[in-house]
Amino acid sequence: MSTQTHQLLDELKSVSAEEAAAFQQDGHILIRDILDRDTAQYYKEVISRAAAKHNEEKRKLEDRDTYGKAFLQIMNLWLVDEEVKRFVLAKRFAKIAADLLGVDNVRLYHDQALFKEPGGGPTPWHQDQNYWPLDTSNTITMWMPLVDIPNAEMGMLTFATGSHKQNNVSDVIISDESEKTFAEYVKENNFPVVHPDAMQAGDATFHYGYTIHNAPGNSSDKMRAVMTIIYYADGAKVTEPKHQWQENDRQQWLMGKEPGSLADSAINPLLL
Repeated sequence: MSTQTHQLLDELKSVSAEEAAAFQQDGHILIRDILDRDTAQYYKEVISRAAAKHNEEKRKLEDRDTYGKAFLQIMNLWLVDEEVKRFVLAKRFAKIAADLLGVDNVRLYHDQALFKEPGGGPTPWHQDQNYWPLDTSNTITMWMPLVDIPNAEMGMLTFATGSHKQNNVSDVIISDESEKTFAEYVKENNFPVVHPDAMQAGDATFHYGYTIHNAPGNSSDKMRAVMTIIYYADGAKVTEPKHQWQENDRQQWLMGKEPGSLADSAINPLLL
């Protein structure tokens, strides 16, 4: 891959004040053309190879539970692959995340390749930040398709607009139970449920950690290859874990840092 393509990852892309305000009001936003098609294709191949190498899911689709059927999920590929590392630590993405949050700098929480297989099931309604023992709501996930998603039926991310404002709604983790709990909450509060009509490789959505979201199954015959990167505002502290899943995250993604300390472990680098 050319030096120019690698440089693109650190060329900053501006976010307008209107986009930042819309994001903070709605809890999500779609930003198009963050990467050009050639660069997105290159990193699709890079990330797909790395994901295949490090994927530990060996069960057939029909033998998995709802969560397992939703996607193949491989995390922190940046630590095991130098080319993926270029992508995950890209200043281009981090600056968009920081500008949307309205902060000066962000740290990496972790990356996550989410590959929804052909015939893969729906992703239940959930909130991401229920898993994260962090003392800030200034958290954000970039969800970037590495392939074109021509319609919702390929597994388009879907948001409950405005649902981030109450912060943590329930401690239920992503599951059939979360689908039921959050579906009822979304309906009771009349949150508009929206999704992009289509996305091209290199577009991305961004959403707050507390924005309630889901995705339909993948009814196409193609892999829905998506790379996600989770960021949080610099200065955040580790909180006392509220349940087993937050304790797991404290150990795995924050290197066991003590509650009350800065969330600044060696695998949570500053990105700007």
